[in-house]
Amino acid sequence: MNISSFLRTTQTALSLRRSLNCWTAAITKPHRKNYFNTYPTILVLPDGSTIHIEYEYEPRKIIFLPIDLSALAPEERRIRLEKRRPVQKVKIVDEYQDDFDETEFFDFKK
Repeated sequence: MNISSFLRTTQTALSLRRSLNCWTAAITKPHRKNYFNTYPTILVLPDGSTIHIEYEYEPRKIIFLPIDLSALAPEERRIRLEKRRPVQKVKIVDEYQDDFDETEFFDFKK
């Protein structure tokens, strides 16, 4: 057995072993072909907990995930459904008396 072939096999064996843990994920860069602009965004889960993520598509400050209405209590479900309905705007129509007489201003016309 040749010593150079032994060194070659040990080098390849050492290079194949890579310790992946949370620290290597924090230190390295994301391996992609295209690097898009990412925007810091807060993701709110249905239970109310939040996660800070990097969002790629458009700049948003916060994203809420939808709540499963079938898992809610009937009263809470009714309250949430009422909040989804559009608010009816009350139209106030003021009826006023038009007592303007334009013939009073005929004398000012030259």
